[in-house]
Amino acid sequence: MDVGFIGLGIMGQPMALNLAGSGVPLTVWNRTAERCEPLRAAGAHVAAGPDEVFARCRVVVLMLADGPATDAVLDRGGPAFASRVGGRVVVAMGTTSPEWSRALEADVRAAGGTYVEAPVSGSRKPAEAGQLVGMLAGAPAAVEEVRPLLAPLCRETFVCGPVPGALLMKLSVNLFLITQVTGLTEAFHFAERQGLDTGQFLDVLDAGPMASGVSRMKAPKLRERDFAAQAAASDVLHNNRLIAEAARRAELASPLLDVCHALFEETVEQGDGQEDMVAVLRAIEARTTAAVEETGARR
Repeated sequence: MDVGFIGLGIMGQPMALNLAGSGVPLTVWNRTAERCEPLRAAGAHVAAGPDEVFARCRVVVLMLADGPATDAVLDRGGPAFASRVGGRVVVAMGTTSPEWSRALEADVRAAGGTYVEAPVSGSRKPAEAGQLVGMLAGAPAAVEEVRPLLAPLCRETFVCGPVPGALLMKLSVNLFLITQVTGLTEAFHFAERQGLDTGQFLDVLDAGPMASGVSRMKAPKLRERDFAAQAAASDVLHNNRLIAEAARRAELASPLLDVCHALFEETVEQGDGQEDMVAVLRAIEARTTAAVEETGARR
C-alpha cells in the first residue's frame, strides 16, 4: 500500500518530495490543491480528499499546523474518525500540545489504530536537504515501523519513549532555538546601533566558539534584512506558547522564553507573522524607537 502524506506547507511539501524521490509510493492531499502539483510531477498520487488517503494507505503522515487542523483531517469526534484511523498507523509530525497528543493517541487506539509522534527539528532548508532531526514516541513496534520512513527526511532520528516524549523533546529543543535566534538578533541590533560594521560583527561571531549552524543560517538574513520565511514568526510564536504552557503546567520558570514570547507577540502584531523569525528584529527596533521617543519627551 501507499504511504499517505497530508499537509504540504513550508515544511511538508519538501518532506513529501524527499519521500517521493526516495521511491516511497506516496498518496498526498492538501487543502490548498496547487501545493500538490510538485508531488504529482514527482510521481505521487494526488487524492481527492482525506478519505481517499486513508483508504489507499496503511501509514498516514500528518504534517499539519496544529491540533485543530489535525482533528479536522481525522474527523476526530465525527463519524469518519473510526474508519479513517482504524487499522492505520497515524504519524503526527506537526508541533502540538503534549497533552493534546496524549489524548489523540488514546482516541486512535480506542478506534483500532496506532499512533506515533514524530516531530522534527529544522526549518525549510534542512527539510529540502533531507537534513532534519527526527524524534519519535509511541509503541515500540509502531516506532520501529515508522522510523525507516524518516530516513529520506532526517539525518538522524531519536526514539524518545512513550507519547508525548517526542513532543516534550521537540519543545525543549525549540526553547533553545527561540532564545538563541532572539539573542543573535538583539546582538546584531546592538552592533548596528553602535555604528559597527555589521558584516564584520557577523564574521567575528562566525570565527569564534559561538558559531553554529543556526547562526550561519540566520546571520546572512539579518545582514541583508532578508525576512523571507524559513521558519515563520507566527509559527515561532505558536511554539513559544506551547512551551510556556508546558512550563506552567510543570510549575517551571522560563524567564528567557517569556521575554521572547513578548517579542514575538509584538512581531506578529506588527504584521510580520509570515516573515522569518529574524523579523523579531523589527520588534526590537520598535522598542528602541519607543525608548528614544520617551527619553526625548522627558527632556
